[in-house]
Amino acid sequence: MRRRERLDPSVFRLNVERIREGYYSDVYFNRTVDVLHADQRHPQVLMQVFQKQHAVIGGMDEAIAIVKLCSEDFSQLRVHALYDGDEVAPWETTMTIEGDYSLFARLETVYLGVLSRRTKVATNVRRVVEAAQGKQIIFFPARHDHHLVQTGDGYAAHVSGAIGVSTDAQASWWGGKGVGTVPHSLIAAYNGDTVLAAQKYAEYIDPSANLIVLVDWQNDCVRTSLEVARALGDRLWGVRLDTSETMVDVSIQKLMGDFDPRGVNPQLCTLVRRALDREGFERVKIVASGGFNVEKIQRFEREQVPVDAYGVGSAFFQGVYDFTADVVVVEGRPCAKIGRRYRPNPRLELVG
Repeated sequence: MRRRERLDPSVFRLNVERIREGYYSDVYFNRTVDVLHADQRHPQVLMQVFQKQHAVIGGMDEAIAIVKLCSEDFSQLRVHALYDGDEVAPWETTMTIEGDYSLFARLETVYLGVLSRRTKVATNVRRVVEAAQGKQIIFFPARHDHHLVQTGDGYAAHVSGAIGVSTDAQASWWGGKGVGTVPHSLIAAYNGDTVLAAQKYAEYIDPSANLIVLVDWQNDCVRTSLEVARALGDRLWGVRLDTSETMVDVSIQKLMGDFDPRGVNPQLCTLVRRALDREGFERVKIVASGGFNVEKIQRFEREQVPVDAYGVGSAFFQGVYDFTADVVVVEGRPCAKIGRRYRPNPRLELVG
């Protein structure tokens, strides 16, 4: 079986000295190492890492990098692990670390935190990708969290199937670039003239970038989509519908009565598609965003709404995927707290 590639530890730009000295660790782990060193005790253990949900692994290469670069002597340790993007069952062992516990005891807080965060993102992205049934998913949550988490979150999204991410930081670990649309702020800078803002955007940005234009500035997505398509022609890749969930688009108002007319809804997407097609703009794609999650995408797909891509944001941060690490073997013998036991996993691969 061909060995899969892992990211090189240097990619993560870890603050090795700070991590190694326990700056980011729960203080009781630092004190544990102090006790073991003072007592000259070097127990040979097997540490087992797992979580309790059906999940998609994220952060594994980052966690491995932490153990490799920040343990006191990685050459004395053996690590077996799954890969980023692997699906796991509840309680399934995802990584084991074997060796002198004092060499890596400080690191538990850090590698568990990485796995918990990235797995949450990876799992949510995979669920959204599956709901979209092959349509593109654009990863748009950067504004909903601290900027320092972008790199790893973007990679977790990438391994789970997101087609695009919105910042260069999110794309950096695999050498990609961020993607995006003509934003509302640029339209505002041109006095609310969506067409002019789009034309200037097309004039000055990289011509190889897909040009996607937000068309909800005047709350009339049909009219604005047509105006943009007429003005930009073949340069326009797509229009993005992002109507607020408290607003009813002008084109929808005359149809109100038997459906929720607010925000980006199936009827609005259908009206925009029909209008574009009538004028020969069949190649212009529709990107839908604004409050999309798994359930909303599933509904759109069941109803066969004419959407080509979905932009999803804060939904990628939902749920809890907390990882736990337990010492389960000491000096070759089972030794775990009541309720825990060694769970061998033949899927784990030795880390070189």
